[in-house]
Amino acid sequence: MQSMLKQTFTTLLHTYTTDTGLIDTLWNEIEKAYSASKRKYHTRSHLEHVLAQLILVKDNIQDWNTLLFTLFYHDVVYKASRSDNEEQSAAIAEKRMKQLAVSDEKIQKCKNQILATKSHIEQTDADTNYFTDADLSILGQEWDIYAEYCKQVRKEYALYPDFLYIPGRKKVLTHFLNMERIFKTDYFFKAFEEKAQNNLTAELQLLETR
Repeated sequence: MQSMLKQTFTTLLHTYTTDTGLIDTLWNEIEKAYSASKRKYHTRSHLEHVLAQLILVKDNIQDWNTLLFTLFYHDVVYKASRSDNEEQSAAIAEKRMKQLAVSDEKIQKCKNQILATKSHIEQTDADTNYFTDADLSILGQEWDIYAEYCKQVRKEYALYPDFLYIPGRKKVLTHFLNMERIFKTDYFFKAFEEKAQNNLTAELQLLETR
């Protein structure tokens, strides 16, 4: 039986092409990218989690297909040593969507959504806010899940020793805590804001003792 991710991807691409060979090739590229050995958090499990969150708000999404392209390609490039992962991912999304003859408008929208995951600041486009909120929903989970996420992120950044990693991580946590609100949409705000604030604060306090 196909995984939900593969089934969702295949159904999406069938909207644009009947070339099953191309669909298989593009899926294999996605699978290979998110299964890379150095990835510990930005894996297929992350995609599954974000997809599950988006399905809960599907009725609020204006352009579901574009959001699915954003989902599959938003971390297709992810290297801890790079600061341009989002730009590289957006470039691959554009290339693949052009192969599928997706409209320029949808391609631009997808690229904007991927780039929005760099800072997670509020956007004028509601779909983008739903996506970035779903992407961050891990922050508002129960502590044991959040703590496991922290371990996975640390493993992804294993090339950096603590004296480099900890200040960088503290900067990220402070970035989110200084936001007026982490989650931009009412749905995700109500579901996860308070827990996320508590989790980020708790992690920051743990890092202060290191």
